[in-house]
Amino acid sequence: MDTGLLLARLLFGLGMAGHSVQKLFGWFGGLGIAGAGAMFETLGFRPGRFFVLAAALTELAAAALLVLGLLGPVGPALMVLIMLVACAAAAANGFFAIRNGCEPAALYGIGGVLLAFTGPGRYSLDRLLGLTWLSSEQTAWIALGAALAAALVNITARRRPRAANTR
Repeated sequence: MDTGLLLARLLFGLGMAGHSVQKLFGWFGGLGIAGAGAMFETLGFRPGRFFVLAAALTELAAAALLVLGLLGPVGPALMVLIMLVACAAAAANGFFAIRNGCEPAALYGIGGVLLAFTGPGRYSLDRLLGLTWLSSEQTAWIALGAALAAALVNITARRRPRAANTR
């Protein structure tokens, strides 16, 4: 079980780190802040650079906490927050990734929910530092509730999407 949790934390955490640096630095085929900001604006998240920076830094924080197994459900909840907003942005395209739907975000999101409830396992800084008390069902519900509230604030800040620039 602990090895499986470590592998899941590494996969989701490194995946979140990859998403972050695509936005921040344009690595791994990403758009960088300016390009991702323009794309976010077409989705209705304006000002785009602000929303990109907020998303990328949240992804980076989630990634670090997940990989390290630190602060119980906080990292997974941050991942859920980002993925709820991503699902809302992609909802008009349906579920499946082939049509730019919310499938990848939904899978990352449910991964975050599962990790929030299971805790980081034995191979974690929480275990090393004696913070295992953070990984309880109650703290998972609190962290996920806060993530849901923050996602709803973000989603309600979204404006009507702009058409992509065709020039």
